[in-house]
Amino acid sequence: MSRLRAGSRRRQQVRAGAPDRSLTANAGLAAVTELCGRLGVIEAVDAAVGPIKQRDRGYGAGELLCGIAAAQLAGEDFLTGLDRQRADVAGQLIAPVPGLASTTAAGLARRITPAQWEAVERGVAAVTGRMLDLVPAERAAALAGGPVTIDLDTTDVEVYGRKKRGVAYNHQGQRVGRPHVAAWAETEIVLAADLGDGTDDPRATAPGLLRRALGCLPAAVRAGRVAMRADAGYFAGQLARAAHDARIGFAIGAKRIAPLWRLLAGLAEDDWHDAFDMDGAQVAVAEYCPDWWPADTRLLIRRVLLDPAQVSADPRSRRRRTLHPDQRALPFDELACAGPVYAYSFILTNLDVTAPDKAVAAEHWYRHRTTVENIFRDSKLGAALRHLPSGYPQVNLAWMWGALLAATMAAWLHQLTATALGEDIVHGVRGGKAMIATLRWRLIAVPGRLIRHARHLILRLPPGYGLLAEVLARLRALPAPA
Repeated sequence: MSRLRAGSRRRQQVRAGAPDRSLTANAGLAAVTELCGRLGVIEAVDAAVGPIKQRDRGYGAGELLCGIAAAQLAGEDFLTGLDRQRADVAGQLIAPVPGLASTTAAGLARRITPAQWEAVERGVAAVTGRMLDLVPAERAAALAGGPVTIDLDTTDVEVYGRKKRGVAYNHQGQRVGRPHVAAWAETEIVLAADLGDGTDDPRATAPGLLRRALGCLPAAVRAGRVAMRADAGYFAGQLARAAHDARIGFAIGAKRIAPLWRLLAGLAEDDWHDAFDMDGAQVAVAEYCPDWWPADTRLLIRRVLLDPAQVSADPRSRRRRTLHPDQRALPFDELACAGPVYAYSFILTNLDVTAPDKAVAAEHWYRHRTTVENIFRDSKLGAALRHLPSGYPQVNLAWMWGALLAATMAAWLHQLTATALGEDIVHGVRGGKAMIATLRWRLIAVPGRLIRHARHLILRLPPGYGLLAEVLARLRALPAPA
């Protein structure tokens, strides 16, 4: 009897059958297609960019970018991923841009002019405005009422092809392209972007990028309280004057130069006030306005108490460079006996910092400028901005915009379909917004079988994948574009 029971527990041998063309590995692209349809993404980008070919047929700029973004959302890392998506017969029936081949995408990208690439921003802005019209009234009022923050930052994307154009070696010896992005921080939506190389100084183009980003904010949002923040890589008066001329607030990190270190001697202990949500941190305000900066500029200083064990002996250490020059010059063994060890940061701002609570609040707000880093992380690890696949700068620019559009689509999807409780949106971590990698395994990379029944396409999903059906239902409850 025991021998019979042992035999009944043996696994049956599995045989691979014939391929089933009704199966797709990315059934969740139906949600991306529905999102693009409800917001009119392709139509808005095409209307802003205009024709990119002499003959009005085939794919336009909107289909090009949406096709690349959808492929990256599905996990494709290279242009040839478009061909893999194209070979998915069932998946093409639910994809936002069916039939887009890699060679076609590269050829179309090379036709788009620099002026048309800037027009892509206006097309995305039109979609963002429509998204704001479709979200619940309470959420729209919270977003438009402010504060509204524009974050500026760059990131380096390393490449390895020796013959690639539009890239250069950065200070670390890496051959890189350098996306320069302006984003609406509260929603993590990209407003404007450029693609430079590893030697480009973002300060030169930052004023123009800021003006374009302001123009891409929805009108209701632009009328509220708008402010811009940037790190010390943007320490230049041109950007501050551009913000001043646009009548918005600014907070720009300052480089640790000798005049700023000398100001510390004029501060008393009573001038320092404890910062929010940062152990051992204090904030003070000093009168300092560099030449050619707006006259209402003030200097905000943050110091953080450090344990000497936290400081590296390497003089190139990033944390060691934040120490006061007198302590930095000490031998490492004497640092522990030199009294309190502080790391200093300097911020130039035209925000109201006249009272201690206002100064502390301004520093706390500026500290969260790393929101734009979430967009870069999502674009690189969730989408495919971790490399630039082509030797042609125009194709790499299309690839960059595909990744940024994928991150922006995730933001639109979050605002339109996440569960709202008053002003708070509850859907995962990071302010309730899921990363693209999470969306991929929960929503997009879902296997499904596509069948026809009673003149309808029906998508059958495995058990336990109810999120896709729920998201589709919420998107289809939204009014279609006029």
